[in-house]
Amino acid sequence: MHNIKINYLIQTLQDQDVEVYPQFDFHVSPSILDEKGKTLLKEIYSELGGNNGLIILPRIRADFKIGNTLFFYDNENHFNRYRLKTLKTELYELFAFNWKDSYLRLCRTYEKDCLQSGMQDRIWNGPPVAKTHFGKAELPGELTGNGSCGWKLNAYNDAQIDLFSRLYGYRLVRIAKYENIMLGGGLKAVDQLIHSPDPQVKTGLCKWIQRKAEL
Repeated sequence: MHNIKINYLIQTLQDQDVEVYPQFDFHVSPSILDEKGKTLLKEIYSELGGNNGLIILPRIRADFKIGNTLFFYDNENHFNRYRLKTLKTELYELFAFNWKDSYLRLCRTYEKDCLQSGMQDRIWNGPPVAKTHFGKAELPGELTGNGSCGWKLNAYNDAQIDLFSRLYGYRLVRIAKYENIMLGGGLKAVDQLIHSPDPQVKTGLCKWIQRKAEL
């Protein structure tokens, strides 16, 4: 479903003659981390209960890129107490992300949605590396105790993406599925507009994304 939504947005942008690079990625070299960078990442890892040494993503893949701006479209699984913890660390004080405050609010508000979709084994427990670094998960849906190691790994990886994107000189825009856009005289949920064949909707979405790329 995620890929279908991204393909719709990319096609919408291309139809409006926007130069967009789908699934843009770049290699991450551990050498990019100086002592300050390591400190920032260690704080995030520690806040999430990491207990087996830092892990670093070898590659970052954005959903698409416009100019020097990387775009990521985040579904409900990105909004929970663990992502909230990462957003309160020094990384987000040192670097300015204009979506940070809204993400703090969304993490507090929509964890229930994350619970509805995030109890599947592949999300709740995540890959084996999640248990290795963040401990064994509780039973699906049980957020006391050690909670979900899969959710923790996802939050940690989101923070890595935010950090490395900046270290490599990219701007980064996160679009939450809960965002609204003013269209046709009223606020419309972006997630509900995706797939619409209406040319007015497509034009509105295109302009909205372009403004984000320019902010």
